[in-house]
Amino acid sequence: MDGLQFDIAHALAGGLVLVSFMMLYQTRLYALLNIFALHSIVLALSVGWQAYIQDAPHLYITTAIAIVFKGIIIPVALHRIIQRLGIHREIETVFGIGPTMVLGIAFVALSLAVMLRVTAEADRLAREDVAMALSVVLIGLLMMVTRRNAVSQVVGFMSTENGLILAATGAKGMPFVVEMSVAFSVLVAFVVIGIFLFRIRERFDTVDAQALDRFRRTQQ
Repeated sequence: MDGLQFDIAHALAGGLVLVSFMMLYQTRLYALLNIFALHSIVLALSVGWQAYIQDAPHLYITTAIAIVFKGIIIPVALHRIIQRLGIHREIETVFGIGPTMVLGIAFVALSLAVMLRVTAEADRLAREDVAMALSVVLIGLLMMVTRRNAVSQVVGFMSTENGLILAATGAKGMPFVVEMSVAFSVLVAFVVIGIFLFRIRERFDTVDAQALDRFRRTQQ
């Protein structure tokens, strides 16, 4: 692999981490969904580039899935769910944005320190992609933990899955069958989550996870 190919792959993986921070910074649901769409498009570009430099045509299918389903269909559907449920569009957080961003930076530093050390003997591109992917996964988990709104927690879950796809394609370890199963599993999970959100709204008149937890405690 020449230097230009490596630089482009590295820039796309780093771009995915940057967009993860953009999601972590958001305080409005619509903006969060728009940036998640961008997150999926950057993932698709990264996977498409990996398909080119690895000469792995099956990864182009993964690229198409990321663009169509995660870049377009899922964000549009979540927009409609928010409108139909009348969900409060401000994102409530457990911590302030500042402390959350600091935690995100700490997770990126931890990912780089751990993965670059553990994969010292691996291919240079693979080890850096895996380190970036772990950063994306940890930031997605951080979003799930620090956001009280169920929709933003769903977005955090899907961004975590984007990180797993980046790791698998960069490490050349995910067969096409597994990629397809993961993609359709996410799609099925999204349908179930959509139904679940409708039922929550119908029953409790809110999708605030903290409010639902308070209701659970009152029933004990």
